[in-house]
Amino acid sequence: MPEKLHPNAVRVGEALRSHGVTGEIVVLDDAAPTAATAAAQLGCEIGAIANSLIFDADGAPLLVLTSGAHRVDTGLVARLVGAAKVRRATPEFVREHTGQPIGGVAPVGHPAPVRTLVDTWLAKHEVVWAAAGHPHTVFPTAFDELVRITGGTAAEVE
Repeated sequence: MPEKLHPNAVRVGEALRSHGVTGEIVVLDDAAPTAATAAAQLGCEIGAIANSLIFDADGAPLLVLTSGAHRVDTGLVARLVGAAKVRRATPEFVREHTGQPIGGVAPVGHPAPVRTLVDTWLAKHEVVWAAAGHPHTVFPTAFDELVRITGGTAAEVE
């Protein structure tokens, strides 16, 4: 990987390699804090963007990797994980549990494993793009690979 990568992206790249991921991190010209901005820069469908959304599930972090074409149903997700309440996490909570900023949270490279759900809708795309630890970085992957590298559970989250 090039020297110019942000330290978060370097950590994510190391985590990806440790999981046998061959897709290379791509540095985008502009930040891609939303699925729409990422899809526009990558020239792909918005549904092929894996949004990494951190939620507070009864005080514990929960990562939901959802298709950029979907919105997460927090009530449904709470039932799936057995939580009384699932709500959007604060920026401080996200950084505490991932070491990464909102808009750049990767599926891996966190200080400790984070329980993860992977939107089954992502399986409809041969190539899925996920953030790589910084709002300017992404990497290509696939649904099955996301489930494998995160130890996540495939689920309908919308």
